[in-house]
Amino acid sequence: MKKKILIPVLVVVAALVAAIAWLVWDNYQQRQDYQAMQELAELDKQEMENEYESFALQYSEMMTKINNDSIIAQLTQEQLRTQQLLAELKQVKAERAEDVREIARLKKELAQVRLVLRDYVMQIDSLNRLNENLQAENSSLRGENDEARRTIEGLSNERETLSERVAIAAQLDATAISMTPLKKNGKPAKKMKDCKTITVSFNISRNVTAANGQRTVYVRIMTPVGQALNGGGTFPYENRNLEYSMKKAIEYTGEETQVTTYWNVSEFLSDGKYTVSIFADGHMIGSRSFSFD
Repeated sequence: MKKKILIPVLVVVAALVAAIAWLVWDNYQQRQDYQAMQELAELDKQEMENEYESFALQYSEMMTKINNDSIIAQLTQEQLRTQQLLAELKQVKAERAEDVREIARLKKELAQVRLVLRDYVMQIDSLNRLNENLQAENSSLRGENDEARRTIEGLSNERETLSERVAIAAQLDATAISMTPLKKNGKPAKKMKDCKTITVSFNISRNVTAANGQRTVYVRIMTPVGQALNGGGTFPYENRNLEYSMKKAIEYTGEETQVTTYWNVSEFLSDGKYTVSIFADGHMIGSRSFSFD
């Protein structure tokens, strides 16, 4: 009878011992798992802190590479959000289950921050490439404009040079200049003291480039003492007015034209060297000196 009672008791005791042993082992295993989970969470936390700090720094670097107020404002907002999440992460100790859950949440936030940052990196890179292309195009256009300006300046200089050459070619030329002092009877005077009239004759050469039309030709006679024989008026020449001795209006047709002018002596003329200069269109077109003993 006693044996029949002892066997069940032993079975119950064995079952209790086994249950207690399993509970002890299970509790130990849970502590081991939780400790491992804490260690993993702590490692995740440290790695996440590094990433958050790196992302915040990248936002600062990106803001120095772009000149767009709207995008800079967006980058500033995302940087502040990243710094806020980093501050929240640093406050977690990874000691309790809710801390582990908070780290898991911040890890999801980190993944979102990473995606947003990557999108801004691609956007800014695209804008910078576009800006580089625009700068290259602007540089090319500036080069083309500079080349066009140089070409235009070259053409202008060529036109100015050509105009100067045409103007020079169109100037009249007085040749065969002669000065003859005449006595009262109209015969040549051997002495200037006997001279009553001075004739100056010359030819205006043929010039097909000169404009046809009426011209006023001025004759200026300089005496041996350096005075001009006054004919009663002046004419403009090189930003000043000169006295002329004689003037004559002619009709120039481009062909050689002979001109003769007269000056009536009203003063004593000494012997010596006289210089005759011919002017037309604001230019001196001929000059020659004559000596009288």
